[in-house]
Amino acid sequence: MVISKTPYRISFFGGGTDYPEWYRKEGGAVLSTTIDKYCYLSCRFLPPFFNIKHRIVWSHVETVSSISEILHPVVREGLPFLGFDDSVGLEIHHQGDLPARAGIGSSSSFVVGLIKALTALQGMSIRKHELALRAIELEQNVMKENVGSQDQVAAAYGGFNVIHFLPSGDIEVKPVDIPASRLLDLQSHLLLFYTGTSRLGPEVAKGIIEKLGSKQAELDEIRRMVDRGLSILSGNGCMDSFGRLLHEGWALKRELSPAVTSQAVDKIYKIAMEHGALGGKLLGAGSAGFMVFYVPLEKQKHVIDALSGYLHVPFKFENEGSSLIYDGSNDSASFVK
Repeated sequence: MVISKTPYRISFFGGGTDYPEWYRKEGGAVLSTTIDKYCYLSCRFLPPFFNIKHRIVWSHVETVSSISEILHPVVREGLPFLGFDDSVGLEIHHQGDLPARAGIGSSSSFVVGLIKALTALQGMSIRKHELALRAIELEQNVMKENVGSQDQVAAAYGGFNVIHFLPSGDIEVKPVDIPASRLLDLQSHLLLFYTGTSRLGPEVAKGIIEKLGSKQAELDEIRRMVDRGLSILSGNGCMDSFGRLLHEGWALKRELSPAVTSQAVDKIYKIAMEHGALGGKLLGAGSAGFMVFYVPLEKQKHVIDALSGYLHVPFKFENEGSSLIYDGSNDSASFVK
């Protein structure tokens, strides 16, 4: 058995420039961090004593005779992509700290964690760069999903990074090189809330992608905000400027598509700002899910109380990225023909 542990992410600036339809022409960049909330996947070869071939446990429990019968789209498409077939049975269990389809990068964390675990089960190791690129390939080219490329990279690498998306299709990941005290200062000012709603990110993203060609000015400015955010972090000034830039970035992101926000999201954002937040944003492609706010310390109780109808989720930044927390890949090797 192999168990992978893959973090979720918070993206601050640059979202929208990570769609290949954009960065293959213009290049792109994202400033993001992973957090200490995780997707866990346990995978093993299923012993040949059962009247089924594969068992997949997620929000459903699937017992099937062939890969083609699997309902979970990532598992169904991912197994052949990684070289598995029906000659050997597999059992895969998923558990997550946060709900799916909520803008926190859970779908891509699942993809990254699955690739990490299954390559280990095959007796191979995979580097962060290859892990990120294979996850992007699986989601975008094999599954044909309307998704960007930032979530897969963040989940694979972990940490607080500027991720550059090159016209060649390659990626460059540059860790944010600032004192730990500076990052802790930012972390202490961020509040994460779950709005209690979810959405299918690729459906929202499809509307954004269709409008990319007419949003040159907005996307150029969204890309520049990555550099502006990094400059604030790298400086010695008050961190509050980062919060105000988040507000500016959220206003600009809303220009990309009407589907980016909703009445419920606008209401939550308005309440947070009225009670002391300096800025914030909805995470992910848009419409619903998690929201993050930058709030001065003395105002945080006011914001939490004002949003008491929504779940406040404390978190910390993390640096490891997708990892194996158990590798017993030889335990069931005798079941492999």
